[in-house]
Amino acid sequence: MEKSSSNLSPLAEESSENEQRIPKAQDDDSAKPPPPVSAFDSVPDRPASQLSFALSAAQIKEKARVVAMDMRGHGKTFTENDLDLSIETMCNDVIAVLTAMYGSSPPAIILVGHSMGGSVAVHVAAKKAIPSLAGLVVVDVVEGTAMASLMHMQKILSSRIQHFQSIEKAIEWSVKGGSLRNIDSARVSVPTTLKYDDARKCYVYRARLEETEQYWRGWYEGLSEKFLSSPVPKLLLLAGTDRLDRALTIGQMQGKFQMVVVRHTGHAIQEDVPDEFSTLIANFISRNRIGPNGVEVSVIPYYVAPTLISNHNNSLVAALIRLVIHVFPCRYRCFVGRALSRKSSLPLLWWLMSSLLTMPFPFVLVIDIG
Repeated sequence: MEKSSSNLSPLAEESSENEQRIPKAQDDDSAKPPPPVSAFDSVPDRPASQLSFALSAAQIKEKARVVAMDMRGHGKTFTENDLDLSIETMCNDVIAVLTAMYGSSPPAIILVGHSMGGSVAVHVAAKKAIPSLAGLVVVDVVEGTAMASLMHMQKILSSRIQHFQSIEKAIEWSVKGGSLRNIDSARVSVPTTLKYDDARKCYVYRARLEETEQYWRGWYEGLSEKFLSSPVPKLLLLAGTDRLDRALTIGQMQGKFQMVVVRHTGHAIQEDVPDEFSTLIANFISRNRIGPNGVEVSVIPYYVAPTLISNHNNSLVAALIRLVIHVFPCRYRCFVGRALSRKSSLPLLWWLMSSLLTMPFPFVLVIDIG
């Protein structure tokens, strides 16, 4: 059914004022310390602005202060060289903004990045320039898939519609063309990706990604290893399981990060399903007990049971236990002692699975796998 022009009209900017404003620490008028900060840096293949997180940020702000920035060359940010999209420059931009806001005493910060913005978030984390970094969330970007797609990127950019008669037409194309699946999100985010060309008397894209090809490989090379080596809690959100590369597949099996496949969405997960996205971020904060000062550690009861020491004969059991740990995300688990053989390890695995389902309190699991 054809949509009316009112349904395709951009939302007024004042309706997004809370999401656009970058708060300073002193703006908090309550005595309670501010919640953890989520810094969203989004620079996907579709030249998005910070408002691509507008609908989800409106909900996340109940749990955490949200800082959604327009990267250089995007949205309303203007710099001396908007085409300098090298990974080093963009990382320095993010660090500079956070330093300007919080100085030398920032609260706990969770970096969240979508698509190429996910690469920026990972590289910022790898620089160890944010002492209060408490979490890392990457949305639908994987090194292997991204590197393989670079050879087709110019063709993809040239095949898209280059200009629009009106913003409404741009919103309509973004939804009908498949890049977005949520018209409400498109009405917020699409207008800030465009600018009016007086000479051509039409709207064109603000970001000129086709002119930044020299930086593309630097965005993604080494991304998986940098992500896996980050010591903070990590979450990878994907629109499909086929996006995992070898390094991430191994890391995921080893329980080095949490992965969630978000069904029935396109590449822009945070725009297509903002409710589900905000819930996943809130759950990530709660699951890892991230507070204003970082990860909060509390004294809790625990259960003591035998530990598995794996060897070549019971590597399958060790792998299954890793899988159980990943599937049942208890906050704290404790598992101490020893099982010496495969024969004794199998009953141990059964005990572990049943305990995770029936234990009346959280417990810590420490497995020594040699």
